[in-house]
Amino acid sequence: MSKTIWNGEPTTDIIMKMSGNTAVTHLGIEVTEVGPDYLVGTMAVNEKTIQPAGILHGGVSCVLAETLGSIASNLCIDRENEAAVGQSITANHIRPGLPGTTVTGKAQIVHKGKKSHIWEIKLTNEQGKLVCLSNLTMAIIPKPN
Repeated sequence: MSKTIWNGEPTTDIIMKMSGNTAVTHLGIEVTEVGPDYLVGTMAVNEKTIQPAGILHGGVSCVLAETLGSIASNLCIDRENEAAVGQSITANHIRPGLPGTTVTGKAQIVHKGKKSHIWEIKLTNEQGKLVCLSNLTMAIIPKPN
């Protein structure tokens, strides 16, 4: 078995159950793969995720990116005593996500420290072309009571 960054052995089923009744389900985000140091998820470009110009909303791209990085960070920590919370996100929108297609995000760890994690999240279209490049910093804090 290869070494992973995860605390435990997360599966896509466990992750999706944890994400019930949240923005994840409202927007149709689905976590599809857990790798040794990355997480992959998809989201349809549809009436829930487009902007008035008829293309993927940049803010929704950030939601997908932060969702994947946030879930991933929370899977790396001691969830009994710690919480991983978003601290900073940047997004470079490269090309539009078009209605009727799916975007795929891959969050990969760049830095895994005791107090912070940094993730690079690449969103691609069905042709594998980059739609958005995002960097997410997660703060690791004591779990609130």
